[in-house]
Amino acid sequence: MKRVLLFALTMLVLSPAIMAKKDPPASAAAPAEEIHWITSIEELQMKMQQAPKKVIVDMYTGWCGWCKKMDADTYTNPALVKYVNNNFYAVKFDAERQDTINFQGKAYFFAPQYRANGFALELLKDYLAKGGQMSYPQTVFLLENFQSPTPVPGYRTVAEMETFLTYFGDNMFRRKSWDEYSKTYVSRWSKAGAPASTPPPGQ
Repeated sequence: MKRVLLFALTMLVLSPAIMAKKDPPASAAAPAEEIHWITSIEELQMKMQQAPKKVIVDMYTGWCGWCKKMDADTYTNPALVKYVNNNFYAVKFDAERQDTINFQGKAYFFAPQYRANGFALELLKDYLAKGGQMSYPQTVFLLENFQSPTPVPGYRTVAEMETFLTYFGDNMFRRKSWDEYSKTYVSRWSKAGAPASTPPPGQ
């Protein structure tokens, strides 16, 4: 009887330790790093006043399948995530949102004829004037003073987006033409290099 009681007590003491080894707490795994997306244009303006940075705007719609694919395949690359967070304010903007956007003293409203918010149209104004299409995803780069919006249309791989990001983020656009830079750049974040046929930003 004593042996039975001793065995039972031993099992009671050891059981929690055994269970702890089998089932580590869910919080033990470190969360994956993500891009610090900003969804409020007002918040973006406030951040820019405090500490100016270049801006990348990921323009999407709720029905855009390629936008979701880019979120899953491109914007999850750890090196890309780190570079964006260090060098840009990243904005996630639904081009079809119907609320009023107040930006730099001007109000932008939903434009039914374009099925797009006026802020999206403003960022793509020069691109559309050159014959560009209102398609998604659209990635728009802006300088620290919100000037020179430069759109990059369509789905982009990690290697392609790396080329665009470093071209603007490292100020290479001030020293080299896009053709010169894109044809000689070798990707560090992806095994596949950016193809030489990648069109210049804004086209």
